[in-house]
Amino acid sequence: MTSFRAFLVEKTETDGKRAFTRSVVERDTAGLPEGELLIDVAYSSLNYKDALSATGNPGVTRNFPHTPGIDAAGTVVESSSEQFSPGDEVIVIGFDLGMNTSGGYGQKIRVPAGWAVPMPDGLDVRSSMILGTAGFTAALSVHKLESAGMNPGGGPVLVTGATGGVGSVAVKLLAHLGYEVHAVTGKDSQHDFLRGLGAAEVLGRDDALVGAERPLLRETWGGVVDTVGGQILVNGLKSLRYGASLAACGLVASPEIPATVLPFILRHVNLLGVDSVQLPLEDKAEIWNKLAGPWQLGSLEELVAPLTLDTLSAAIDRILAGEMVGRGLVDLNG
Repeated sequence: MTSFRAFLVEKTETDGKRAFTRSVVERDTAGLPEGELLIDVAYSSLNYKDALSATGNPGVTRNFPHTPGIDAAGTVVESSSEQFSPGDEVIVIGFDLGMNTSGGYGQKIRVPAGWAVPMPDGLDVRSSMILGTAGFTAALSVHKLESAGMNPGGGPVLVTGATGGVGSVAVKLLAHLGYEVHAVTGKDSQHDFLRGLGAAEVLGRDDALVGAERPLLRETWGGVVDTVGGQILVNGLKSLRYGASLAACGLVASPEIPATVLPFILRHVNLLGVDSVQLPLEDKAEIWNKLAGPWQLGSLEELVAPLTLDTLSAAIDRILAGEMVGRGLVDLNG
């Protein structure tokens, strides 16, 4: 048995009232689930879903005590799989990691070999977790949009929730690929941050809601990456250019879509769903290889909000309050 530090969420119930507490504890590997790979985790990241898990959202995590963390990058220390050997660096995102399987907020995880992607040349354990699930989702959104025909000559691209994890990487990636990016944020203090990532224009949340009562808006966008859902998503649909697409990958504003069919049947537009959890491993590897190669973004330091296990609980409160900017990078040995 080997002990390691982990962030643990525990559920208590008093007089029928549930509460969830968070602490950093010592665990041992005997308490980890079965799996072919035992991995020393070097870095993880903070995502909105992790915050939901850490506060007992039953749509994410039902079994407690629990260690969240839907992202992990590190080194294989034990393997019963022919695919991996001790010393291999790997990325694990999605599937059940950090949901009801002990996740990346522990210095060790044990997972099936079918959840792990070999670290591609061009990335390392730290840079891969600056990206993490959020950066991966941003890249997957752009990949789906381009597969549906989006290109830099087709008009400006809108990114909503642009200061968040997915949105900030999407802005930087789209600008890197030559798109004219218009970013939406409710944070007036972060306009310079978004322009620094490559946004040509920054819109306020109220700007993105103008015309909510109308069934169609002026054709403006050659594509949309929407991370928030609700009326802002619908306004994005209503203002797509003919034949363009919107990639929907988040719901921090609302899971509802109060829309009509008019944009679809009059403008031939597409609403594309984006999921990084159950995406087949070969498709995950394709996106990671893009991020390590032709889509490599160079320095990502302007995105980093550094975290450790000891500072994680306060950061969870900040992301739930909509106060996080960029990517929360969790150093498991910090």
